[in-house]
Amino acid sequence: MPDVHALVNDFVVKLKKRKIEGSKTTAKLTAELLRSVISQQRIPHTNQAGALIDAIKAVGAQLIAANPVELAVGNIVRRVLHIIREEDLSLTTAAIGGLNVAATSDDEDDNIDHDDHPALSAAAVAAAARSSLRPPSLQTLLEDLPHSAALPHTSSGGDSDEKSKSADKNSRSRKLKHNVIEAVNELIQDIVTCHEQIAEQAVEHIHQNEVILTLGSSRTVIEFLCAAKEKKRLFRVFVAEGAPRYQGHILAKELVARGLQTTIITDSAVFAMISRVNMVIVGAHSVMANGGVIAPVGLNMVALAAQRHAVPFVVLAGIHKLCPLYPHNPEVLLNELKSPSELLDFGEFSDCMDFGTGSGSPLLHVVNPAFDYVPPELVNLFITDTGGHNPSYMYRLIADYYSADDLVLQQKPVS
Repeated sequence: MPDVHALVNDFVVKLKKRKIEGSKTTAKLTAELLRSVISQQRIPHTNQAGALIDAIKAVGAQLIAANPVELAVGNIVRRVLHIIREEDLSLTTAAIGGLNVAATSDDEDDNIDHDDHPALSAAAVAAAARSSLRPPSLQTLLEDLPHSAALPHTSSGGDSDEKSKSADKNSRSRKLKHNVIEAVNELIQDIVTCHEQIAEQAVEHIHQNEVILTLGSSRTVIEFLCAAKEKKRLFRVFVAEGAPRYQGHILAKELVARGLQTTIITDSAVFAMISRVNMVIVGAHSVMANGGVIAPVGLNMVALAAQRHAVPFVVLAGIHKLCPLYPHNPEVLLNELKSPSELLDFGEFSDCMDFGTGSGSPLLHVVNPAFDYVPPELVNLFITDTGGHNPSYMYRLIADYYSADDLVLQQKPVS
């Protein structure tokens, strides 16, 4: 099996060189890497979940620093951390429940008063759950329980009890890693199948003889539109070309190849054509905690046009694109600048260089941002693999999939 450090370093290099692009691909590869980290991680007998969390946070901080704009990396790291916490809490609750049942059973069999063998109360269980993953570890808390709450034993069985306790520790360690890896496998499967789950909802939103407007090239949008066509819905698609990368041309070719009536329009014609449109359906790079969207450049203009003409603006996004951070968080890098050569060839603007001063500083500057930020008030509906949600519901999804303890992965050094 390859060394985990080599795997992490190779992935970091690919992220830095932008060899891995696209939220879905990045999320899937990140989850697979973290699964390898977990499977090869040696964890102690005590504070097992804490050791796993520290290892994942250390790796996650490297991955996020390699490409801060690709928010899917941080999303998956935080999802895996949440999985570890949930699985540890589940095992802890089961262990406490087992002790409670054992103590009760012994009391019944031996006719011993409950005052001599007190059962763990619901308050004790809740306190133990709240104390999980914080020093002292919950495993230590269980080990420090009074002997009256455990199975009775005699001094002659001391050696066997020690062996049994050691075996229980090893068993719990293996169980935790096994459960976490199984949950990560389910997460990977959800990422792989998110397109299909979103596409299944297409027939509920696209109706006969409608006109749909989209911008950018999104696999999720393609599958969504084609799923509606397969249900015998007849509609037309307007595709904004998405300059300067012209991803709309790629999208239009694929839609035509799959039998959809498609019309390409220039980006500047969106406001003129929006009055003929029944719905705007677009993909997203990331969905923020406030319901705002980081999307391909040009979509904010489309959203403003849709709002002006009361056209529903619908965003398709898998749950792996849901980011628990807000746009104003310092950890969030909303944009990056692409190469100026996508707008102008160097030969076209080399004459604008000011060589007369001897500094060679350009008189012409080219700014080519990759993304737009669409505020939540311009979005009408999110369609995810778990269903349709309003922007105001994003906070509830975040509570289901992320832990508040994992929002900040890198602690700033105290000066």
